[in-house]
Amino acid sequence: MNRYSRWALAEKIAKGETVALMMGNRPEYFAIWLGLTQIGAIVALVSPQLRADGLAHALHVSAAVKLIVAEELADVANEAITRLPSPLPLWTHGGSGALTGQIETMSEAPLAPEETRDIALSDRALRIFTSGTTGLPKAAEISHRRIVTWTHWFAGLAGLGPADRLYNCLPMHHSVGGVVAIGAPLVNGGSVVIAEKFSVRGFWADAVRWECTAFQYIGELCRYLAAAPARPEERRHKFRLALGNGLSADVWRACLGRFGPLRVLEFYASTEGNVWLYNVEGRIGALGRAPPYIAARESIALARFDPSAQAPWRGADGFAQRCQDEEAGEALGRISADANAEFEGYSDARETEKKILRDVFARGDAWMRTGDLMRRDSEGFYYFVDRIGDTFRWKGENVSTSEVAAVLSASPDVAESIVYGVAAPNADGRAGMALLRQRKPIDLAALAQRLESLPTYARPVFLRLADAVETTETFKPKRGLYIEQGFDPKIVADPIYYFDGALGAYALLNADRYAQIHSGEIRL
Repeated sequence: MNRYSRWALAEKIAKGETVALMMGNRPEYFAIWLGLTQIGAIVALVSPQLRADGLAHALHVSAAVKLIVAEELADVANEAITRLPSPLPLWTHGGSGALTGQIETMSEAPLAPEETRDIALSDRALRIFTSGTTGLPKAAEISHRRIVTWTHWFAGLAGLGPADRLYNCLPMHHSVGGVVAIGAPLVNGGSVVIAEKFSVRGFWADAVRWECTAFQYIGELCRYLAAAPARPEERRHKFRLALGNGLSADVWRACLGRFGPLRVLEFYASTEGNVWLYNVEGRIGALGRAPPYIAARESIALARFDPSAQAPWRGADGFAQRCQDEEAGEALGRISADANAEFEGYSDARETEKKILRDVFARGDAWMRTGDLMRRDSEGFYYFVDRIGDTFRWKGENVSTSEVAAVLSASPDVAESIVYGVAAPNADGRAGMALLRQRKPIDLAALAQRLESLPTYARPVFLRLADAVETTETFKPKRGLYIEQGFDPKIVADPIYYFDGALGAYALLNADRYAQIHSGEIRL
């Protein structure tokens, strides 16, 4: 860290300047951004999966004036720079990279007083890109205070100590894999084992080899582990704790039964958000609850939601209404002068303002939109209901993708289900479609019978049967790609079935029937 600080000082990188960092998982990644932020620079953590256009966008929105890349990414970086209005200084790291050689000449001793700069907790340290539900990625502003809060809270909640080794195979350009999973164990002298990427085989082999006591997860990672064939190492591990978010109840139970005994510390948070929940009690399926001393501040509220406006419902007086217990509503985070309740937003002020609601429950108040629907039970536990951007409207009704996916996933033939709405001709709204990863050949008649538990408008119009699900680098299904592909059999290689109302069953969709749907001869 100190070596990179001295390098930055020698290169005259000013306080408040943004340096973009683009490389895969490796220990130096953490040292680089720590060193740069120690002297007041802002570091934009850029995905190493980006191609030239995506990298050029990231450099632009983060206001980067310099770029550090892994040596193997130099070609794509140079191509991206040609797409910018003006040239950008580029340093390469690793192997024969120029930066690697320069760092070796720097002292690793603590910075002397004349080398330090005045840095406040409120100063910006990182810019981390969030995917959001629409549009191109946005650069979230992360202060030094936010880094301290994340790392120290998680260290305390997880009880991480000097004897702990946390296994991290999540991307280090994200807030969880790059800040929480690395920083929290180090707070109290623990260690971190860094994998370049996630693999089922590598996960258990690494866990046993390095005697790891904890691991950082996202829900899809655990789903892959639970779905994989049994391995001898999965019962020889020393894990005592799994720390992460997005773990569904069914996968949670499967992991406890197969990989336990294991404490699961589920949490809810977002990179840019001010709503944080921790499930320290281990209530299966819950996001957590706010302890009384925090709940008393009313830092989180569930507001009744208006699907037509895709925003909290407002009455005749212009104010929103809070949800009752077990009533789903959008989770909002109060924005106040309290440092832990502020909303640091994005590098683009216009994007920041889009996330803020004003005069919500009272004149003059301000709340951050999470974009997530939740419900709260009588004991104060919060449960995820749906992502607002993932709901769709069909024949005048709102369909919850999570609700439909839960019914489909309960089928013994279905290994995974992705539900979304697709544009359909001669119809009101978006027709429901489900991509199903098959565990074995699906009995469509039995599946249709199972779907009768849903309202008629919520039952998928189209089924796409696949052997694999395309995912992002954080293991999330490429829902946007599937929505764009729709149900055109000329575009989609997987077999597609549509619900034939006359037959009361699913029938194979071919080119002729696709044309009949568009002509209106077949009504959905």
